[in-house]
Amino acid sequence: MEQVYGKFSGAHYKPKPLKSATQTRYLWTDAFAVCNFLSLHVESGQDSYLEQAKALIEEVHQVLGKDRSLQHYLDFYHFVFLPTSIHAYLTKWMFALNRTSLITRDVKYNEWAIEMAQSMHNKFINHSSSRGLRMFWKISIDGSRPVVRSEGNLDPYDGYVTYRLLQLVNQQLKEGKNVDGSVLNREIEEMKGMVMGKYLMYQSSDPLDLGETLWLTSWFPDEDWANHMRKVAISNIEEIFESTIKSTRRRLGFRDFGVSIGLQTIPENEQDGETRRIVENIHSLWKDHLFERDHDITPVMYCSSLLPGVFNPNFLY
Repeated sequence: MEQVYGKFSGAHYKPKPLKSATQTRYLWTDAFAVCNFLSLHVESGQDSYLEQAKALIEEVHQVLGKDRSLQHYLDFYHFVFLPTSIHAYLTKWMFALNRTSLITRDVKYNEWAIEMAQSMHNKFINHSSSRGLRMFWKISIDGSRPVVRSEGNLDPYDGYVTYRLLQLVNQQLKEGKNVDGSVLNREIEEMKGMVMGKYLMYQSSDPLDLGETLWLTSWFPDEDWANHMRKVAISNIEEIFESTIKSTRRRLGFRDFGVSIGLQTIPENEQDGETRRIVENIHSLWKDHLFERDHDITPVMYCSSLLPGVFNPNFLY
């Protein structure tokens, strides 16, 4: 984490700056990084890690809240916007903000995430599909049109789980106050409808997709869709990793870390020797090759796999 974001330097800590004014931030990586700092804070009790999490959130605000020239704030969302408007990046950032609120007991981060969900939701929904509600995988920067009209394999599940977590934390942190219990109700119901319409057809051979499936199902593990998809994902993962993988050739580390993170978040009674073997194999395979492909997403997700922390539903309870 220090190699990617710099060492903590006290009250004026700022994450390593971008290399150029035109370089884009990768919101997925920054979301994992915020979660890593939060996990380290809880695990160690050191406030410096919490300060790094908050500083990174502020840095994302300053960079992604502006256009590509880093000069003007965009209107679509007052806190943050994406150079590439991909649904899964947005929901991952919402989750990072959500966990920050839960740890700091400061509701503002969760409120930012709720506002983000409310302002982006309709822009990703395809109301004209003959198969009922569907989602666009990617929309334009200003949110005015779809760029990729197909639906991501996990987009409805991402939305359903993330929105429910936002709603739950909103209720927890505002307990005893005048809370609008209907916050995100419509958005949750629309996502739930899509989830229920497609979960029985779930299949994947992509490690990151399979790992994300396990992570998503871990939040509401007893629901029918989660039970079914978890069993399919575990079976497919065990088939892919049936034998010990010894070479990184033609593999991507961050995709394998999706698997190792997901396996560590499933219910404990479903973790066994085989799931632990796969996690250990992935860690052993990649620990000496973290910076060969990139200098951010792979090492950052490796850290998340070593300490899943806030990605685990039971970590903060």
